[in-house]
Amino acid sequence: MAAEPEDHPDVQVFDEIRYIEHLARTAITRKLPVGLTYPQFEVMNLLTRRGDGVTPVTIAKALQMTKSGLTNTLQRLAARKLVEVENCQSDGRKKRIWLTPAGRAAYGQAMGALRPKMESLRDGFTPKEFREALPFLRALRTWLSERDEAMGGAAHLMLGTAAE
Repeated sequence: MAAEPEDHPDVQVFDEIRYIEHLARTAITRKLPVGLTYPQFEVMNLLTRRGDGVTPVTIAKALQMTKSGLTNTLQRLAARKLVEVENCQSDGRKKRIWLTPAGRAAYGQAMGALRPKMESLRDGFTPKEFREALPFLRALRTWLSERDEAMGGAAHLMLGTAAE
């Protein structure tokens, strides 16, 4: 007889993470301004949280994006005048990414549209509940990240998931 999912709490955890990620991504995508994609929003969100002048390599690592995927996303954002890509003054081989005023406005519009969902989420769970979930989630992310680096970026194969 095949094992039931209840017999494997590790599988249940990854199922829940996948469901949560899907629901969150779908909810965000539905509220984005016309023409703005979820990966573009993620880049803008990262620039807002970390500050301007971040390198593409830093963005790619933080968002677990491939270089080519990020290059495409940055090109599309730049074409819409939402970011500026500038050469690094200290190292001409590197680039730095900056949100433009139009990019800040588009990000603000997206966050304004998301605010009711976030308020609803905060009404459904206490700050204590969120804080209590963080240690396990951070430990799991760190463990997976360390294995991914040790395996040359192939830890997703170990989990039976596809790389994005």
